[in-house]
Amino acid sequence: MFTLRMLVQRGSPKNFSEQERMEKCNTSFAAFQVAFLPSAFGIEFLLAFCGNILALYLFITREKTWHTGIIYSVNLAVSDLLYALSLPLLVIYYYNDKHWFFREGVCKLERFLFNSNLYGSIFFITCMSLNRYLAIVHPMFAHGRIDPRHAKAISVAVWILVAAICAPVFTFSTLESQGNTTECIGTAVDGRLQDYLPYSFFLACFGCGLPFLLTLASYISVVRTVFKNENITGLEKKKVAIMVIVVLALYSVSFVPYHILRNLNLYRRMHKLDYQPCKTWIHSAFQVTKVLVTLNMCVHPLLYTAVADSMRSICSCAQRKKPTRTTNGIM
Repeated sequence: MFTLRMLVQRGSPKNFSEQERMEKCNTSFAAFQVAFLPSAFGIEFLLAFCGNILALYLFITREKTWHTGIIYSVNLAVSDLLYALSLPLLVIYYYNDKHWFFREGVCKLERFLFNSNLYGSIFFITCMSLNRYLAIVHPMFAHGRIDPRHAKAISVAVWILVAAICAPVFTFSTLESQGNTTECIGTAVDGRLQDYLPYSFFLACFGCGLPFLLTLASYISVVRTVFKNENITGLEKKKVAIMVIVVLALYSVSFVPYHILRNLNLYRRMHKLDYQPCKTWIHSAFQVTKVLVTLNMCVHPLLYTAVADSMRSICSCAQRKKPTRTTNGIM
């Protein structure tokens, strides 16, 4: 009994120290989120809401002929707008020290909208990229085979696919009490991380990795064709340059870093890596990518300038030009 008591006494300071380090890490994480995220999400809400409302207005009032590029852009703008409307909830949440005032169903819906916007954005950008690839690299094949009806059908299929792969969010996302606050868990509670991590890895591969490879391959062919073909107009080359730069910037700054750091963050949570000692850089970097991945809604209006003359005229502060004729109307 004496020996057992001595072992317990010797072990107590160490156990207390580990618990103290865990609490210190949690406090550091929360302080970073509360200080950084409310203002960032607030600014992104204003930019995304105004930018996508303006884009939809121009698409509806000034684009008389909706070719395939416009159809994909409209769907992308609607996806952005739906999620932008949920950002004020996150501003309130982080401003009030990560205390969720709303019901659990609203928490699940906000997380579902975030994921739907993220993967909807990636898939619709991929559709726009492949559409441009067909129009420039294979114009004879695209002529007479690709029209707005196909774009509408593909858009419906994308919405269904996005809803299907994001549906598990309703199961994993939940509320969790942390002292006097109630947190909205965007991924999964610690007890379910072993189930959530494979799902997160699937989203990273299927929802980001595969579209990125398709987009990259299509743009390599597009750029090669544009530089070799002297018959392609300067305006068309400008459209291609805008799309290539914006999309590759979105992947390199927003989409890819977010998925890498999300899975690293989930792995360190599951194995308690931040508490031996407190290595907060993974979590802090992941919080930054949350802002960067949401920033894509603010950047998309630049992407629309590659497919819509009305958006291009607004951005250049010039008078609206007449629509230019392109290959089969495919943009």
